[in-house]
Amino acid sequence: MTQTPLRSPIRWVPSLYFVQGLQFFVVMLIAGLMFKNMGVPNDQIARWTGALGLAWAFKPLWSPFLELARSKKLIVVAMQFTGAVGLGLMAVALQLPMWFAASIAVLFLLAYASATHDIACDGLYMASLDAKQQAAYAGWQGAFFNASKFLTLGGLLVLAGYLERTVGVMNAWSVIFVLLAVLLALLASYNAWALPGTLNTEHADLTASGIWRTLREVIADFLQKPGIWMAILFIVLFRFAEGQVQTIGPLFLKEARESGGLGLSTEQIGGVYGTVGTAAFLVGSILGGYFTSWLGLKRAMPVLIVAMAVPNVTFYYLAATMPEDVFHIGLAVGIEMFGYGFGFVGMILYIMQAVAPGKFQTAHYALGSGVMQLGFIFSKTISGDIQLAMGYQDFFLWTIVCGVPALLLLLFVRIPARGEAQSPVATPQQEGAGAQAAAGR
Repeated sequence: MTQTPLRSPIRWVPSLYFVQGLQFFVVMLIAGLMFKNMGVPNDQIARWTGALGLAWAFKPLWSPFLELARSKKLIVVAMQFTGAVGLGLMAVALQLPMWFAASIAVLFLLAYASATHDIACDGLYMASLDAKQQAAYAGWQGAFFNASKFLTLGGLLVLAGYLERTVGVMNAWSVIFVLLAVLLALLASYNAWALPGTLNTEHADLTASGIWRTLREVIADFLQKPGIWMAILFIVLFRFAEGQVQTIGPLFLKEARESGGLGLSTEQIGGVYGTVGTAAFLVGSILGGYFTSWLGLKRAMPVLIVAMAVPNVTFYYLAATMPEDVFHIGLAVGIEMFGYGFGFVGMILYIMQAVAPGKFQTAHYALGSGVMQLGFIFSKTISGDIQLAMGYQDFFLWTIVCGVPALLLLLFVRIPARGEAQSPVATPQQEGAGAQAAAGR
């Protein structure tokens, strides 16, 4: 069997994680703003985008079965081309009479292809690089994951706003998805050449029945961990306010002023989130990681939870004062995203250090991440109904209250202190990688 020549990771890590972020942000961020421009109510946007997010919550359940394919590169490239086809189908779906149902169906395809890509993508990264290289390229990984956010929320959203005025909303977004499809197809072609490994599969010595038995053992062991149900409750409550405000916040910026929103244009939202918002999130994530490394997770966690409330307070301030100048709003969004990035590091490291240790450390980290995503999706799904019932200002006040239970629960959950004997969960290099994961996901 002919192996692909070894190439420097700098030739494939950036393109690999740029694609991972591109697919994720199209489904979880761009779709909601697109639907808002098309007049879809907030409750429907929240429910359907929440349902789409279940792909990332449930991916640990089928991730072991991907081991049956001995080439992770094959899965990565196949899912990237599937994503390119899906983006092309989105352009077509928006031209159909039943455009909303058709686009939701295509977004489900994109979501599950993207979630499957994530599994193989991270597996390829870990299998191809040793521990030292993994730490060395973690910064590139996070940077290019978020570079895709800059492209989608910045450049493409600004372009969409311009096209909406010239060719209409539906045609504008069809053009955007055609451009995204071409870009993803080109990146998939490049990755088929650049990624380590081969495009053919080898004979697998694993069996589906054996993997299923192991999966059941992994889940049973996870549920038998001491204090696991309190840990699950803490994980869900940690993200309960976040899922609501991160869903409704951008819609509030877009909402017309007579309906209680700030009335920003698509270009203005793209400019604010794609520049100052993305930069502030990255800086917050990096500083949050260093802060936690300095104090230790147990001592840092109260501050990290308070930081997670910064977006809620910021949007309440915007809803109460209703500023009109974009500079004022952009500064507030920068503060919001900085707090979000700073605080979210806490949950990544909590799962690493308090939930994952044990016999199945990697698998339990995946399960903990799945629980985290489920908590986010639950709050995201109900956010639209709550906002429509309360109005924007009272809704953002409600999200501030939703952050209090996680802070109170710190009295009851176990967080390992620095130096406490435990399974080797997070080395300093892995903590840095955790901060990068927070910056991306």
